[in-house]
Amino acid sequence: MSGTLPRLACTAALAAQAVLAPVPAAAAPRPQRSVSQLLTDLQQLYRQAEQATETYNATAERLRRQRAEVNRLDGELVRARLALQDSRADAGRLARRQYQSGDADGLGPYVRVLLAPDPQHALDEGHVIGELAREQARTVSRLTAAEQRKDALARAARTALDTQLTLADQQKRQRDDVRTRLAAVERLLASLTPAQLAAISAMEQQGVAAAQQQLAASGVLPTEHTASAEGGRAVRYAMDQLGKPYAWGAEGPGAYDCSGLTSQAWEHAGTPIPRTSQEQWQLLRRIPLGRLRPGDLVIYFPEATHVAMYVGGGEVVQAPRTGETVKVSPLASYPVLGAVRPDQAPETEAR
Repeated sequence: MSGTLPRLACTAALAAQAVLAPVPAAAAPRPQRSVSQLLTDLQQLYRQAEQATETYNATAERLRRQRAEVNRLDGELVRARLALQDSRADAGRLARRQYQSGDADGLGPYVRVLLAPDPQHALDEGHVIGELAREQARTVSRLTAAEQRKDALARAARTALDTQLTLADQQKRQRDDVRTRLAAVERLLASLTPAQLAAISAMEQQGVAAAQQQLAASGVLPTEHTASAEGGRAVRYAMDQLGKPYAWGAEGPGAYDCSGLTSQAWEHAGTPIPRTSQEQWQLLRRIPLGRLRPGDLVIYFPEATHVAMYVGGGEVVQAPRTGETVKVSPLASYPVLGAVRPDQAPETEAR
């Protein structure tokens, strides 16, 4: 993993003084854990927290779309009810007109045509009667269709609202899960001494450097390609966010999580992309690492729970994790899963 932990070291040292209770004199001393074990624990906690965050983000996005669907269906239902009122009014007017045109002796219009002495007049009357019958049929058909549409929309609106409520409850549980996992990170950091934090940070940097060298030696690192126009805009937006804090679930402008940064960068570049790193991996066009150009996205971990934006020179800009800020890091900051390209502009070699 990338980055140092200077700010976390300070906060952890203070938290350790304020949070950790003194060990009773009779308590047996805890076995000393190695730096590598502590780093493994910390990386695992960070990874679990970020995975929970991306799951929360996915639910939040589904909830946003579901609320829009509920609003759309509510609007459709209002219009359907108004259309039903109009159809009922048409049916009422037709009924009144038929009643008012009836004979005093009770003979219907078809009988009057049969008894008419003038055949042409009878045909004319027949044509009018036929039009009245067709109008009646159309009115009844509109009324029936309006009733059916209103009922169908009412059922759909109820179902959509139930789904929204289910998603909202799911989002709340996932939010609590993220907070629980972040609290575990904070507890571990609070239990470490400044010397342990410094050793963990140094070991972490060594691991990133070794992974980056391995990528370079294998020939996987990309040759330089020129960014597309949209990719260049996305990179500029992401680089303008350097120094802003990581915050889970955040999409800017004051803070970002990993996929919040990449999705907002491409949104501002004119190409909206999915919100979460999993969706970005699943839905965007995959490319080999050797074809990366600035603006492309690098996806990390087997579960696709982290994402960064390639900026060239074997580096990415990213919102790394809680306690850190948006920064430029080596491409191999985390275990690489693959790369995706949001836009479709043709590739060009850098000059």
